[in-house]
Amino acid sequence: MIQNNCILIGLTGGISTGKSTISNIIKEKGYPLIDADKVAREVVKINKPAYIKIIKEFGEEILLENKSINRKELGNIIFKDKLARERLENITHPYIFQEIKDNIDEFSKDNSIIFLDIPLLFEQYRLWKEYDIKFDEIWVVYLDKATQLERLMKRDRITKEEALRKIESQMDIEIKKAKSSKTIDNSGDVRLLEEQIDKLLRKLI
Repeated sequence: MIQNNCILIGLTGGISTGKSTISNIIKEKGYPLIDADKVAREVVKINKPAYIKIIKEFGEEILLENKSINRKELGNIIFKDKLARERLENITHPYIFQEIKDNIDEFSKDNSIIFLDIPLLFEQYRLWKEYDIKFDEIWVVYLDKATQLERLMKRDRITKEEALRKIESQMDIEIKKAKSSKTIDNSGDVRLLEEQIDKLLRKLI
């Protein structure tokens, strides 16, 4: 299946599995990569349509002094209230997914392969289907759970219990691996990562 005259690859992983490192390698190799989290932040910037609707819905109490949205305050609201989260998603999702589609259309004019970096791809898979964004392949950045736990504790300087809570808040990495088209094992060094990525890219060209 070819969408927008290009191959669309979803890139995902688990917390602290090293997806950012893989994203950077892919960009360094000259492939366009759309960061879904970055798009989500862009669409709620000051005076953008989603921003105006969010303020109307939740009030100016969620603003910082510079008038930007206090993401921590808004996060606290939607964490405690499922209906509030749904109201926020109903506002932001159309803008986020339209922006991603526009980016795909733009990149596909000059590129045959496009990557889409989505941390919670499988957790939110229903949405991608709902907004008719189809992946030709999904690559998962993989670490065994013990190494994932160790790296997260070191990275965030947190206890084992805190790290486990963060990991368990996401879909199990083994399930993501089983659902993905391809697996990138990040238990080695950067050289091994590049070798895996090059091998996967050669199969696409």
